[in-house]
Amino acid sequence: MLGVFLDTEANGLNAKVHRILEIALKIADLNSGRTLGEYQSLVSQPIEAWEKSDQESLRINGFQWDDVSKGKTPRLVSQEIIDLFSSHGIRRKKAVFICQNPSFDRAFFSQLIDSDTQELLSWPYHWLDLASMYWALTLHRSKTHKSPLPWETGLSKDTIAAQYQLPGEAKPHRAMNGVAHLILCYEAVVGFPKK
Repeated sequence: MLGVFLDTEANGLNAKVHRILEIALKIADLNSGRTLGEYQSLVSQPIEAWEKSDQESLRINGFQWDDVSKGKTPRLVSQEIIDLFSSHGIRRKKAVFICQNPSFDRAFFSQLIDSDTQELLSWPYHWLDLASMYWALTLHRSKTHKSPLPWETGLSKDTIAAQYQLPGEAKPHRAMNGVAHLILCYEAVVGFPKK
């Protein structure tokens, strides 16, 4: 089974108003943890979309118009991802997406590759999230070891990392930083069985 560890950055939280600015992903073997492929790109957006930016989102990810204006076109990014997924056999029942916040990432990912195209390509429709994995394991552990409940520790990736004595995500928030930190946390929480 393959895992597509994915993160996106956008100029806001509302996928109906805001646009994807950056995407990064790593394809990993979920048994060994070995990285088989990766992708990262800035995504250019028109100035009209940039002008609708949520300033708090830009403060967190640190993007400026000069960065975004130099990105690749959404069409090119889309084709490069399709080609990468095709070359690694990313298909339903053979791979899953893993994110920190799949409701956010999937919405912005779909700006690049719409759901009809994803379906046509038989891409995975399972978008798993680290917080739910942590929730289930922590809740189970609390029953047997009197450890804190997941809502007591928090569910952000940084608070999950802290529970495992891992560093927080590098700042500013950039997509490949997010992917690297996600994999680090995933390995601590779930693990790769044959690593």
